[in-house]
Amino acid sequence: MFNQTFRNLGRMREILAILVKYGFEDIVTNSTLRNFVSETRRHSWLRQEKPVFEYTRWERIRMAAEELGPTFIKLAQVLSIRPDMMPEPLIKEFEKLQDRVPPFPFEQAKVIIERELGRPISEVFSEFNEKPLASASIGQVHKARLKTGQEVVVKVQRPEVAEIVERDLAIIKDVVQRADRYLKKQGVLNAPDVVRAFDRSIMKELDYQNEARNIERFRNFYKSYKNFYIPRAYREYSTGKILIIEFANGCKINDVVQLKAWGLDPRKVAENGMDIYLTQIFEFGLFHADPHPGNVMVRRDGVICLIDFGMTGQLMPKDKQNFAAIFVSMSQQDAKRMANALRKLSISDNIEDIRQFQYDLNEIIEDFIGLDVSESSIADMVTRLQKVMFEYKIVVPGSVFLIFRAFAILEGIGKQIHPHFNTYEFIRPYGRKIIEEQFSPKNLFNEALYRAEQMTDFASGLPRDLKEVMTKLKKGKLHFEIEHQGYGYLLKKWDSLTNRIVITLLIFALIIGSAISMTANWGPDMPREYGIPLISLYGLICAGILGLMLFYSVLRRRVYK
Repeated sequence: MFNQTFRNLGRMREILAILVKYGFEDIVTNSTLRNFVSETRRHSWLRQEKPVFEYTRWERIRMAAEELGPTFIKLAQVLSIRPDMMPEPLIKEFEKLQDRVPPFPFEQAKVIIERELGRPISEVFSEFNEKPLASASIGQVHKARLKTGQEVVVKVQRPEVAEIVERDLAIIKDVVQRADRYLKKQGVLNAPDVVRAFDRSIMKELDYQNEARNIERFRNFYKSYKNFYIPRAYREYSTGKILIIEFANGCKINDVVQLKAWGLDPRKVAENGMDIYLTQIFEFGLFHADPHPGNVMVRRDGVICLIDFGMTGQLMPKDKQNFAAIFVSMSQQDAKRMANALRKLSISDNIEDIRQFQYDLNEIIEDFIGLDVSESSIADMVTRLQKVMFEYKIVVPGSVFLIFRAFAILEGIGKQIHPHFNTYEFIRPYGRKIIEEQFSPKNLFNEALYRAEQMTDFASGLPRDLKEVMTKLKKGKLHFEIEHQGYGYLLKKWDSLTNRIVITLLIFALIIGSAISMTANWGPDMPREYGIPLISLYGLICAGILGLMLFYSVLRRRVYK
């Protein structure tokens, strides 16, 4: 542990320097301390040629993430899709972050590829483009051709990126653990849970074999589909650090000019894309989590191709049913049922007044259900719903927000290429289908069987548990643990007061002792300064130093956590 801490020390200092830089400015600009800074000095603190006092708190947090590097940028991007945990202004700032970094030299990429393949590039590829097609914080992509003739793309992980991410994650966990109370006061809820989820997510992203497995799962689901294709992963050449995938030759789904040049109807393409995505969510429960235009390609024959499966989401059957019930009850203008579906979908919540909660949801329904196609927007509706969820501290599975984000992206694409695109109309039939399946005889039988198993387990376990409690009670070994809440601040305050009292008594002792020593007859051998015996002077100096320290501690604003 000590060695790991020592290795992290340099990075920790760098992170703290950036946090202090932005944190100090935030404290000054949001407190009366700004009165101690002259107008001239305020305008000398610049970020991107703009005085720092003109930036908001949320803008400074985003800029700090940018300076801290790729791990923190990815964490911020993950947080940007968790409105149940983050304030809305901070989410809007995090959405501005871009995961774009300069490519690393081909010589380094070649070393990594040949090390992972265990042979020279020339033995596997007949062509290899040294210039990358794209570059991000985790890796970059090159176009190539296999010896067997297939065009492919090669994803190569950046040198030592896994070690950098692991080091930064250790620091993030430590910082979050120490600052959890402060973060909650700022509206950042369940920060440790977010970091743990991010840890799992980014570790999967660092393992390219995980993406290869995702590709195989999707290919198996959609092998019979004629209008949808997923480029295959060449597992025999892929490892945890390189991934070789079939090249998808086509245009972006929002390239209307190219679609029309190929004789394709953009409206039909948009409808097919939405149907494919809703099938992923409501039929298979496994979906592509980042369907931006660069990841959704259209071939000349109209077949839609999805690429980049590093981020996927999954919904369990129960979650699918409750998620569908939200939209079905909304279309039926049933706020009570919508509230019930949200509570069933949630992991936890802080809903104390269920009637007020229903009224808040009904307000959303009334605002959006009567709008025509040109005015309706599922992105706006989702934003309103997320605000309500944040207000009531409703925590739901992370996949739900991935779906919300994907809906907003797909709606944006749809409206670009389809003037009358209405996301609600696509979702409704899938929602109804899920609800019908929920109440099908097969599902009802399985639910009844599950409940019966639970009751049987409870009935068989209850006598055993009661016997164990009674046995401990007879032996006097039954213990209760009581945890006092809210005493931490008082105990630390008392500890601080005790220290101040001790220092005060020590100061009095030094002053009284020095005064008494001044009246003593020390004789000619005792050195004196200003007519005061040196021993008395030293005592008064120590008392003065301790007094200044005590005065400083009283003036300084202490925050106890």
